[in-house]
Formats: sequence, C-alpha cells, structure tokens
Amino acid sequence: MAVKHLEKELESVTIRFAGDSGDGMQLTGDQFTDTSALMGNDIATLPDFPAEIRAPQGTLPGVSSFQIQFSHNEIYTAGDAPDVLVVMNPAALKVNLNDLAKGGLLVLNIDSFTEKNLKKAGWKSNPLTDSTLKDYSLLQVPFSSLTKNALVDAKIKATEVDRCKNFFALGLMFWIYGRTPDHTIKWIRDKFGKKPEIAEANILAVEAGYNYGDITETIADRYVIKKADIQPGVYRKITGNEATAIGIIAAAQLAQKEVLYGSYPITPASNILHELSKRKNFRIKTFQAEDEIAACGAALGASFGGHIGVTATSGPGICLKSEMINLAVMAELPLVILNVQRGGPSTGLPTKTEQSDLLQALFGRNGDSPVAVIAASTPSNCFDYILEAIRIALKYMCPVFFLSDGYIANGSEPWKLPEIEKLPKINVIHPQTAEGPFLPYVRDEETLARPWAVPGTQGLQHRIGGIEKANRTGAVSYDAENHQKMTFLRREKIQRIANDIPDAEVLGEKKGGLLVLGWGGTYGSITAAVTELQKEGKKVSACHLHYINPFPKNLGSLLKNFETILIPELNTGQLILLIRGEFEGVHTVGLNKIKGQPFKIAEIKEKIKEELHDGTRYPSALY
Repeated sequence: MAVKHLEKELESVTIRFAGDSGDGMQLTGDQFTDTSALMGNDIATLPDFPAEIRAPQGTLPGVSSFQIQFSHNEIYTAGDAPDVLVVMNPAALKVNLNDLAKGGLLVLNIDSFTEKNLKKAGWKSNPLTDSTLKDYSLLQVPFSSLTKNALVDAKIKATEVDRCKNFFALGLMFWIYGRTPDHTIKWIRDKFGKKPEIAEANILAVEAGYNYGDITETIADRYVIKKADIQPGVYRKITGNEATAIGIIAAAQLAQKEVLYGSYPITPASNILHELSKRKNFRIKTFQAEDEIAACGAALGASFGGHIGVTATSGPGICLKSEMINLAVMAELPLVILNVQRGGPSTGLPTKTEQSDLLQALFGRNGDSPVAVIAASTPSNCFDYILEAIRIALKYMCPVFFLSDGYIANGSEPWKLPEIEKLPKINVIHPQTAEGPFLPYVRDEETLARPWAVPGTQGLQHRIGGIEKANRTGAVSYDAENHQKMTFLRREKIQRIANDIPDAEVLGEKKGGLLVLGWGGTYGSITAAVTELQKEGKKVSACHLHYINPFPKNLGSLLKNFETILIPELNTGQLILLIRGEFEGVHTVGLNKIKGQPFKIAEIKEKIKEELHDGTRYPSALY
C-alpha cells in the first residue's frame, strides 16, 4: 500500500544532479528538463562537465553535474545555489556540497560511500558519520543495490545494470516533484528501439525509482510547482547551439540561398555542426575540415561563390582563422564567424564558460580590419541574433562575428516558436550585367556595400585577393592615398550598420545613479539581480548590449544619463575598455569573474549595493 504524503506547493526549485562523468548526469538532467518543460514550467539549465573524455572513475576531475531551475514564475538563470543536490558518489559530494543551500535536501547514493571511494575523493573521514552534513536534510538511498534488485530479471550485463542507476534517481526525483515519467519512458523506447533489452531495463529503473518514492516512509513530502504563466503559443525546450543551428537554417530559407557551414570540431561549438549535418534538405551543406584554417577558407570560398559562408569555432580556432577573416575584410565578402567562447588562453578550460574573446573578435587581425560584432544573450535568442548576423553580412558585404559562450550554448530554456511571416526579410541581389567595364568596388550609397558578383557571370570578371584594392576598379594598388581612402571606407561601412539596428533599451528608470551594463551570457544574472533590487525599492537600471560593433546610436546619450555604469563581465574587463575609449566622461566600474562559471545573482546584487552605498563594501572584482 502506498504511503500518504503531504503535498506542498512551491514557486520554484533548483536541483543539481552530480556524479562521475560515466554516470549519465547530463542525460538525467536533460530528461528532467524536458519533462518540466512539457509540464509548463519555466526552465533554465546549467550543464557542467569535465574536459577529460574519461577521467579516472571516482576522482574529483571526473565529476559531472547538471543544474536545473524550474518555476511557476519567469526565471532568468539556473539558480545560484541548488535546493536539492543528488550525488552518485563521494567525489560528486566533495565538489558540490559547498554550493548546496543550508537546509537543502541532499540525496546520496550510499552504496558508493565505500572506504576506497572516499579515499579517491580525498575525504579524510566518512561525511555520513561525522558532522559534515549536519546542516542539510539528508536522504540516503542505495541507488546501486535498489537498481540491481529492480533489474534482477533483466537480460543485460552487470555493468549495464549499474549504469541504469541514474534513471532510478531520476524516477525518484520525478515522484518527489510531481513529474510524470511518461515522456522519459517514451524517449527511452525511441532511443533504444534497436536494443529492447536495454530499453526495458532503463524503463524498469525509472519506474522503480518512482515507486520507491511512492511506497517508502523515508520521504515525508511531495512538492507541486504549477505551470508558468507565459504568453500563449507553441513552445519547445532549446539549447543555444540548437537555436543557432535553426537560425542558420531559417536564414537559408529566407534568403533562398545555400549555406556552406565549414567547421572543425571544438568544444563547445561542435553541436552546431552535428545539428546542421542532419538538415541537408534545407539548403545546408556541412563541411568538417581537416583544420580551422581550411574550415574558414571553405566558408569564405562559398561566400565568394554567391552562397552564405558560415564558420564556427571557439577562441583557439579564431586564432587560426584570423588570416582568412582578414581576407574577407579586404575582399569585402559576407563571411559569418561564430565564436562559442570558453575559458582561455590557449587550450584553457575547454568545457567552462567565459567572455574573454570580445577584443579578439574586434581586433585580432593585422592592420585596420573592422568587422561587425553581434552577441546573443540567452539560449533561445541565439536564433534571432544569428539571423541578424547573416542579414547584416549579406546586406553590408562584410564579415560578422556572432558571439555565444559555453553557458549559452549548452544551457536550455523554453523557446516560443516564431511566426514565419514576422521573421526579418533577407534580400539578396547579384548583379547580372554591367554597363561598360565592371567596377567591383563601386558602393551602395546607403550601406557602402560593394556588389556581390557571382563568379562566372558574363562581363563581371574582377580581381580577388588580399592585396589592397584600388577604389572602384578593384585593381591591385600600392598607392598611399588610395590605401587610406579604402581603409576609411571599410571602417565607415561598419559604422553605418548603426543606422540599421535598434536603439539600446533600459530596464527601469531612464536616468539615475546606477546603470548595470552587460553583454552576452551575463544577461540572466544581471536582469534577475536588477529586477529583485527594483522590487526592494532600489534605484538601479540595466541595459544589455547585443550590438557591440557598431554600438547602438543612442548608447552614448543613454550612458550619460547615469552617474555610474557597472559592467559585470566574465573576463578581466574588455567591454569596459571599449566604453571608456568610445564615450568620454562616462564613469565605469567593473565586476570581473574568471572562474569558468556564470555570475550568481547574489554576486551582482552585492556589487550593486556597494555602488549604491547600501551595505558592506565588497571588492571591485571577483578573483
């Protein structure tokens, strides 16, 4: 007989699943996220996994985690601290315990707390028997042995049985938080359709975990999180990389052009290539090159040939692509470069997030080589801003950087499917004939874009290459006056994009003492911090930039309406250098974090209070 449990209603919950990199924590988190999205909650996620493909089992470098916040209200981040921590081994406990909120629920796989595993994880004593866990609500569950008992008749190997324990844990969390396991059961059947014995074993594990919660007396309460009150429409859960891929596909359809996506696998950008490689029926051609240089060269060649050339990488790959990007600047071709940023320098922190490549995007080439720079701020708006990057590249005949980062790329949230007819138009015109000699560097009066002549079009033969071009004719030129003129024309063309982008907007009062200015993946933490403080009556506003080169036309006047501009960045202060260089007389203060993790809401709130002279003084940077 099932035990009667008290149901409590909560506004939101943050859960973190943590275990060895072979314990399936990312899969477990994904399934909990999918189910919560289907049940109508607002969601935000933070996957966190090691760079090593397979670190030694049970060690600290091998710990993988997945955090999700799901809510009845609108949320902006995956949560500062988990309310619930589900850990599969002592190493996962060691790495994640300090993040768990005091009084939070700690769910442990007690089967893994052996003397050997404790030693591997660096525990000097057993945290289950000393005072380490006294501040938490502890639920000890023998996940491994219960899974083994549930699968006693399963026709799979013992090692495969043990790998099902993550689904037992998932089933239990489904039960505690009022989730239905139906979606996951269907997903398992679809995923393992050709291996029915594996499918049935995982389904049994999910059901066993769910039933364990239902029949055991060790779990006092269940929790209900109602559907979020969101705008009507059709929604799906989406990651930043998925949204980027779909945006590239949409651009191909809107422009009625083929896309050549040239890429070389690199974390955290690789999933865009994986997604696009499955969409060849949508005018998408993917090319996995032998290196980053070739990937960028192929994309640039496609642009020269009249197609949409796109290449993607992370910071180390941008270093290698820089020569080809500079060729695109000189040839004035519409190349789109995706940089999904990660920790650096060099190989750095491959699986951790950072915002350190902003100056690289703007200036990481020889000579004066201006490019447009656009940044997404959430997983779902990667769709909008990659579309915008492609539109601008085609209209202004220039390279455009699209900046994302590991947090945005791997994180997920609900995405309301757009109405196709409301998507921005992408009109492409290729000259078909020339009256007299073709002049490939005669410019459009509005945009300064040169004509996009497709090779092979009769009468439109012209030179291409990296040596300076003569104005109008495109002939090779070493003339000093011409070089200066062409340098300023290329610069002016990028500046004119400001006429074609929306003004920067302010969240809160349009004038005041403090404005928090951000870009990229800091959006959620900044917006949540500012919104919460505004509700407390604090005089603080926020502005988030998506267009960084050029800046929105109104940005200078907007900034001068505030006494202090606080700029939180996941770097040592790159946007702040640009703001100080561009806008004289603006007082800026930095908040810098370079730890491979996104800002917590509390970190930004503390700094805002400091600048408002409302509380304890805190350091001006987080190191």
